[in-house]
Amino acid sequence: MQSVYYELIKECPRSGARLGKLHTPHGVFDTPMFMPVGTQATVKTLSPEELYAMNSQVILSNTYHLFLRPGSELVRRAGGLHKFMNYQRGMLTDSGGYQVFSLGAMRKITEEGVTFRSHLDGSKKFLNPEIATKVQEDLGADIIMAFDECIPYPADRDYAKASTERTTRWAQRCLAAKTREDQGLFGIVQGGMYPDLRKYSADSLTSLDFAGFGIGGLSVGEPKPLMYDILGQTTEHMPKDKARYLMGVGTPDCMVEAVNLGVDMFDCVYPTRVARNGTAMMSWGRLVARNAAYAEDFSPLDPNCDCYTCRNFSRAYIRHLFKAQEILALRLLTIHNLHFLLKFAQNMRNAIREDRFPEFREQFLAQWQE
Repeated sequence: MQSVYYELIKECPRSGARLGKLHTPHGVFDTPMFMPVGTQATVKTLSPEELYAMNSQVILSNTYHLFLRPGSELVRRAGGLHKFMNYQRGMLTDSGGYQVFSLGAMRKITEEGVTFRSHLDGSKKFLNPEIATKVQEDLGADIIMAFDECIPYPADRDYAKASTERTTRWAQRCLAAKTREDQGLFGIVQGGMYPDLRKYSADSLTSLDFAGFGIGGLSVGEPKPLMYDILGQTTEHMPKDKARYLMGVGTPDCMVEAVNLGVDMFDCVYPTRVARNGTAMMSWGRLVARNAAYAEDFSPLDPNCDCYTCRNFSRAYIRHLFKAQEILALRLLTIHNLHFLLKFAQNMRNAIREDRFPEFREQFLAQWQE
């Protein structure tokens, strides 16, 4: 049996929602799950103990950024990411593909790989399936991702077809390059907004010996109805006995719709990024804590939330911290936002377990405001 594998516990009889467990060398974790993002080997402003306190399970770090700084060889010599950053639960590293391809004119794609300029100093760098796999083996995460090309939106069919076929060839090279048995390698389904290319990608990758599968190239600027349509036509071609990871998605409306379509795992920088801009995630939408309307509001940020922030501090105090440019403001909102999404994932799991997920989804979406 692989060191990383998915165990299907229950399927919702009235939707595509699934309850499962993700087995890794650093623990067994419940799905559906949200994974906080620790791009630079840290979830910004938080300690591992604070993540444990909010029941964080698997977190994500970024291959592209750690490849550039401090370098994967240094992390390897430090004992791998778990020891380097002292996080003792599950960990996933992406392949760096999305960051490389988002560089636009600063990169050049060939069959061999991608040449690009570092955003740090402009120096010339190169990544390909073999290097990305070796870097992730040095980093030592439980789950590593195949090097792929993220297709932008919009993209014409010829480009999308060529890119999708190259992603499949790169995935085969990643499997051939993998040497560590204590890591699980996930393939990434691409195909742009073309259902037949999505089917081709899913069929070609699921025929290979991957531990699970990412779904890439969604939430890249397309309308949400189109995203859900393509996502539903993708998951129907994915095996039930492997984890399904929708990459880069992490707002509750998108999560509940994706779980409804059979997705198990999510990650996104959204909750930590908007926290640093003064925005709190709420069950009905967003609250901008910096606003003057909260200057004399001594109620909790969210009266229905039991996170450390909401149990101890008022909206007025948090607004004061932002106005005074105090670092604690960023920390308190980050704690709240991550707690909110982790609890939201837990509530979805409970709803699936109790055969009431369709009602949970309908009730949540009825109160949600963009």
